[in-house]
Amino acid sequence: MSIHNGQQADQALPALIRREIESAGGWLPFDRYMALALYAPGLGYYANERQKFGLMPQSGSDFVTAPELSPLFGQALAAQLRQALDATGCDEIIEFGAGTGALAEQLLQALGERIRRYRIVDLSGTLRARQTERLAAWAGKVEWLDALPDQFSGVVIGNEVLDAMPVQLIYFDGQQWQERGVVCADDDHAFAWSDRPSPLQPPLEVADARLHYPPGTVTELHAQAEGFVRTLAAQLQRGAIFLIDYGFPEAEYYHPQRHGGTLMCHHQHRADPDPLQLVGQKDITAHVNFTGIALAGQDAGLSVLGYTSQAHFLLNCGLAGLMEQADLPARAMAHKLIQEHEMGELFKVIGFAVDGQEFDALGFARGDRSHTL
Repeated sequence: MSIHNGQQADQALPALIRREIESAGGWLPFDRYMALALYAPGLGYYANERQKFGLMPQSGSDFVTAPELSPLFGQALAAQLRQALDATGCDEIIEFGAGTGALAEQLLQALGERIRRYRIVDLSGTLRARQTERLAAWAGKVEWLDALPDQFSGVVIGNEVLDAMPVQLIYFDGQQWQERGVVCADDDHAFAWSDRPSPLQPPLEVADARLHYPPGTVTELHAQAEGFVRTLAAQLQRGAIFLIDYGFPEAEYYHPQRHGGTLMCHHQHRADPDPLQLVGQKDITAHVNFTGIALAGQDAGLSVLGYTSQAHFLLNCGLAGLMEQADLPARAMAHKLIQEHEMGELFKVIGFAVDGQEFDALGFARGDRSHTL
């Protein structure tokens, strides 16, 4: 039986998580719960056979990403990657979380012989299988990795990768911050929230600058995403990194008015804030604190090439010209990539280079917002 079919299969992941909660003494920190809900082998949302990506809920999908929305996304991004390859003397692309393989397909078509090898790091075996089928024409060039080599050179791309990395949840009770975790519930619901005292809190600079967080404030900390950037920095010998995701600078992220945090789930193209329901059947994400990502990279020896909105980045990379050459339906879909109320403003792009290998990155030529980080 496939993982997404049948009541027994749908209960397997909650049962696994309940056992882990019991082994941990009855309380599981949310980042561990999120990791299991998304990545438990064969059961987690990104590890099971459920349809994830698609334009409409009729396909059985839960959300759409930019490469599925329009092939012009990858074509525009390729201009930046080509410049980065030339500037750093590399001939390899490394993509994290390749999804359906749509972005890889677009980049392989656009970059052609400029890249010698295209490597994909993806934890999902089912998605790997779909990627293998989609990218069969480049079988000799594409390689899948379970983890990065200890040392490597190339240009790294990650589209909507950081938001799916497990986050710590913290809760302010009016007196102190507590860490939010998950316990087994006694009623009809499988899980419930539970808080316990913790030294975790928002970054000190933000906590000092904002005098009053209202009681009941919940927000996220991104230790795993920041650790991911530090790992890239430690192992990247030559090259550049471009990360695309939805999020804010730290001052916006931890503003007291955002007292509900950013944690969100996606199921059948509808968003909801409850990750304790339909576990394994829906995506769980959190917006990215790009200041934390930038500081993690800098502290580990990377230089920030720039930070801007997706709209500015894609237009700097030639999206307008590509749209002029496309037919009307294709232009309409590509326009969603840059519209402020669609992906254009909420999604941001941050770029890094190995220290000493900096260059004037095309995507940040106009509209760079690095000063806001």
